Amino acid sequence: MSIDSKEIEKLADLARLKFDQEQLGEVTDRIASVLDFIDQLHQTETQAIEPMAHPMDAVQRLRADKVTESNQREKYQQVAPATENGLYLVPKVIE
Repeated sequence: MSIDSKEIEKLADLARLKFDQEQLGEVTDRIASVLDFIDQLHQTETQAIEPMAHPMDAVQRLRADKVTESNQREKYQQVAPATENGLYLVPKVIE
């Protein structure tokens, strides 16, 4: 698959990106090389290969779900500008 600078300009406009002519050529070349690589991947025979969830046959070790830190809410709220009933008060930003 090939892509030309006109298509890159159209995509850049849709993405609200601006490129000068030098950058446009470089971006076009880079995207064209990515698309060429994707074409190579599409040509690879994968019918006999079983899909994997992860390339490594690893299992994530899980840790015990237990509290490891103490509750320090009062300490943190002492330096807060405004609190009420254990909650932080903040200015209203949405009407």
